[in-house]
Amino acid sequence: MVQATYIDRAGTTYPLATPRWCADVKEANGAPMPLMLTEVAGITRAQIDTSKRSLWRYSAAFPLSCDEPISLGEGCTPLVSRTFGAAAATVHFKCEWFNPTCSFKDRGASVMLSLLKQQGVTDVLEDSSGNGGAAVACYATAGGLGATIMAPSSTSAAKTVAMRAYGAAVELIPGSRQATADAAVAAHGREAARAGGRVFYASHAWHPFFLQGTKTLAYELWEDLGFIAPDNVIIPTGGGSNVMGCDIGFHELLGAGEISRVPRLFAAQPLACSPICTAFLEAAGADDGKPTPGEWNSPVQTIAEGTSIARPVRLQETCDALRRSGGGAVRVSDDQIKAATLELAKTGLYVEPTCAQAAAAYHELLATGAIQADEVTVVVLTGTGVKATPRIAEILGVEL
Repeated sequence: MVQATYIDRAGTTYPLATPRWCADVKEANGAPMPLMLTEVAGITRAQIDTSKRSLWRYSAAFPLSCDEPISLGEGCTPLVSRTFGAAAATVHFKCEWFNPTCSFKDRGASVMLSLLKQQGVTDVLEDSSGNGGAAVACYATAGGLGATIMAPSSTSAAKTVAMRAYGAAVELIPGSRQATADAAVAAHGREAARAGGRVFYASHAWHPFFLQGTKTLAYELWEDLGFIAPDNVIIPTGGGSNVMGCDIGFHELLGAGEISRVPRLFAAQPLACSPICTAFLEAAGADDGKPTPGEWNSPVQTIAEGTSIARPVRLQETCDALRRSGGGAVRVSDDQIKAATLELAKTGLYVEPTCAQAAAAYHELLATGAIQADEVTVVVLTGTGVKATPRIAEILGVEL
């Protein structure tokens, strides 16, 4: 089992023995300071537990041992090859909706809640635009934990109904996804006090254990491709957890001597709400020729609701991960996202518009020469179209 500690942006470390979701010190603006985990070397292919058909096959890479993981068979999702786009290039699509609650968030939820339960946590509070809340609600009940989920009032009923069915208490918050995140941070003390101090803020956006789950995407792609790294990974991005997870996982494999290079990571975001991509492009002195909305903190309407996060907790860390990989950032319009949603469906891949933005970004990257048709490119598809029926009906012009 690898050794790690929590570490904040100031370089202060904290032992893993005590559950925590933020640092003891605040940011300069008084906001909570997020935590990461210190780096570890990773594992070799010989350390994969092939007896497990889930992401727990990589448990030797996790920072804590877990005697009774909360697992429902998450991970081990299909990697499907398709001839895609005008260039007729072969693209590998990672179908993350094959996870138990039909999104990639199950990776982070399984590992985060398993390790928090190992630390003694019994009740959790989460904020989510839908998929994260459904995953936390599911894995909490599977592990015997109590859960409260805060979600935007505009969240698809297909997601909030699932949360309630799992037994979670659901609070719908008016306004944007960011308004929900702000309300959850503000409510944490109230919720904890109301439950006699038992409630822990197990936010998928804040807790570094969640990234230990998403890093298994990198390990899995490496195993899927015959223990080699792809050239490019294109990721639909809201808070950046898959970008950071891939950064962590591929660098662990590099440190373990299992790969000779890390793939280039590309973040895709909707033009209407793309703070990570905008920050990355501005820092790089790049101009994609597209307008930049002047205010990220107001409610933002985009068909890619799952990535409409105005103030990502780890914006800088996500940009750093993109830069380390030699990758980049692509902002795509809602029209591009709609077209990509239908294009994917016509290849048999029925996904929610939130993740179709990665396929739209693939077209742009290919057109600009940032990636080549003969490279090994993975497009991560994070969630099913079944959860976004009203949105897809809107694209098709169909009345429900």
